[in-house]
Amino acid sequence: MSSLPRKALIAITSYNEPFYADGAKTGLFYTEALHPYQALVKAGFEVDLATETGTYGMDEHSTEKQFLTDEDEKILNDANHPFNVLLNKHLHKASDLDAKQYGLFFASAGHASLYDYPKARHLQSIAEDIYKRGGVVSAVCHGPAILPGIKGEDGKSIINGKTVTGFTTEGEVQMNILEKIKQDKVPTIEEGAAAVGATYVAPPTPFADFHKTDGKVVTGANPASAHSTADAAIAAFDKA
Repeated sequence: MSSLPRKALIAITSYNEPFYADGAKTGLFYTEALHPYQALVKAGFEVDLATETGTYGMDEHSTEKQFLTDEDEKILNDANHPFNVLLNKHLHKASDLDAKQYGLFFASAGHASLYDYPKARHLQSIAEDIYKRGGVVSAVCHGPAILPGIKGEDGKSIINGKTVTGFTTEGEVQMNILEKIKQDKVPTIEEGAAAVGATYVAPPTPFADFHKTDGKVVTGANPASAHSTADAAIAAFDKA
């Protein structure tokens, strides 16, 4: 059992701009924060939510029925659900937080993460502090965009030499989004991992539930992997 605080920080993207071909905005992919929150609370963690700026917006497609179970939809529409209260009334700005109070970091996602996570220095520094104390750093889908900028004691990214997963370039092609990403000159998850010496492993198919644990770094591939990635992060934490 870890001697670190049994308290987790779920990072959320603050980028919320038009992104999809239909003009819809990208932002937080709702279940990629909700499902980890549920897993962490069930495992006895206190949970805070934070963005780099203290603000967030929803990925407008993430709340469509195709991405929600009946339970997810019920929670989404319940303003008094503890997760929604945290998200809408108690969302923190990363620079206001004391990293020492956390033992686990989880980066939720949405395509928006590709745009702000690489430069989200305050979120990165919290993750660095957690990792240096032996805590767990985890991320799902496009959340691993934050990992190249999280540095270890040696000054290199904590994923240098590690095996990670995340949303596939093939998945971007299937969603007709790769061209937009390239046009905006933001690296894909695969490109970001390769640039800092990590080994990227793809799921069997772009939307299959899949995660990788490499020491205290835990990554998941897509929305379907959010819960299992959080469970794996908790398991890694409890090994400490």
